[in-house]
Amino acid sequence: MECKVSWNGPSGMSFLAQTGSGHLVNMDGAPEGGGHNLAPRPMEMVLLGTGGCTAYDVVLILKKGRADIRGCECVLKADRADTEPKVFTKINFHFVVTGKGLKPEQVERAITLSHDKYCSASIMLGKTAEITHSFEIVEVA
Repeated sequence: MECKVSWNGPSGMSFLAQTGSGHLVNMDGAPEGGGHNLAPRPMEMVLLGTGGCTAYDVVLILKKGRADIRGCECVLKADRADTEPKVFTKINFHFVVTGKGLKPEQVERAITLSHDKYCSASIMLGKTAEITHSFEIVEVA
């Protein structure tokens, strides 16, 4: 895996990242750090990437288990250390899984498998942060 991150120049603290798969992502800093708040912060990108990684796993696990899943959202709430390096210290993943006839034990199993075995990002962040999760199931007609 490879990516390139380039500073956009002396007028601020924005960066353009190019992924190995050819996608472009803008990042910017907070105004108090010289940024213009025009794009996500780099640490927000870490958090949203982790949410994407685990949501991907949960959907895939449920689909492979032949569950009738129709939607999946993952809301992450994180705390960071007060001093440098300001690593994540706590992260809660709250999943809202929509489907028909989904069983709580199926959803719990999919989330646990993601966090314990498959999601590289959450496993990596678990080295510095206390990881918790919760979920709710929304039944569709």
